[in-house]
Amino acid sequence: MKKHIVLIGLPGSGKTSIGKLVAEQLHAGFVDVDGILVRREGKPITLIFAEKGEGAFREMERKEMETTLANQPAVIAPGGGWAAQPGAIAGAQDRALVIYLRTRPETAAQRAAPEGTRPLLIGEDPVARMRQLHKERDPFYREAHAQVDTDRKTPQQVVSEVVRLAQSSAGW
Repeated sequence: MKKHIVLIGLPGSGKTSIGKLVAEQLHAGFVDVDGILVRREGKPITLIFAEKGEGAFREMERKEMETTLANQPAVIAPGGGWAAQPGAIAGAQDRALVIYLRTRPETAAQRAAPEGTRPLLIGEDPVARMRQLHKERDPFYREAHAQVDTDRKTPQQVVSEVVRLAQSSAGW
């Protein structure tokens, strides 16, 4: 790989699970930005949000993405909110193929719900909250180089589409 692949989308869209499989297939590294922040802080994302606030978390996330994008090309899964920060996608596009894993809010809520580690979904109707996140973030997500619909597809079908996009893009 000559460039990174950055997977964006709602919580539950498959960024981490698909990202790991894509990295395996492309013989590349995989970077889970939330996972790095959890290890560094020694606490789950929900606690980081509760103790430091979303603004501080987004700044930590932004810095980690910058560091990751400056390293060897890898498949990167930032948190669902990273791409909705002004300038985030534009800042990554020259160093990465940005792919939007598009998922209906209902599907994303169903996939994300069991984990209970997603701070913006706690304490509310997860489907209603996911619809709101989708409404807020979709215009940002659409700035990606490409989109892959994940509804009604197996993980392997989504992986195949992402790999095909990566291999057909210039710079690979």
